[in-house]
Amino acid sequence: MEKFLENLQEAEKIIRTADHMVYVSFPLIKDKRILLLLLSELKKAIINCINVILQYDYLYKRISLYSDAKSNFEIFKNKSSKRFNITKQEIELMIRLFELEQSHKKSPMEFTKDNKVIILSDDLSQKIITLEEIKKFLQLSKDILKKTKTIILGH
Repeated sequence: MEKFLENLQEAEKIIRTADHMVYVSFPLIKDKRILLLLLSELKKAIINCINVILQYDYLYKRISLYSDAKSNFEIFKNKSSKRFNITKQEIELMIRLFELEQSHKKSPMEFTKDNKVIILSDDLSQKIITLEEIKKFLQLSKDILKKTKTIILGH
């Protein structure tokens, strides 16, 4: 139970910081690199919540876990998410966040244009990140944290 609480507290801390960055720091500084940092941090917060959910279900012998993160995400998506009232739309948004963050990591080049961050891949295809999309990811992480805490902590 202690590990659950540590992961939940870590997710909560990341989300609080991200919220401040989105609504206070970014409007003041207007540095687009903040959007890329937020992308990584929000992914971390959601991964913490997913890990808590998977560990919780594993503890109560509802699922098996594997050393492969992709397999565990499939288990989360197909089994655990339903018990935690996580919707299909929320899962799709998580996948979008994970894909954007992965593109950012692999990208040879990123630049800003018209209040957007454009990530170029090796084949020069583009992925675009906007502040509005980051706000959606922030809201998603808050919702996932709340649903996780409701089941794990009972409130």
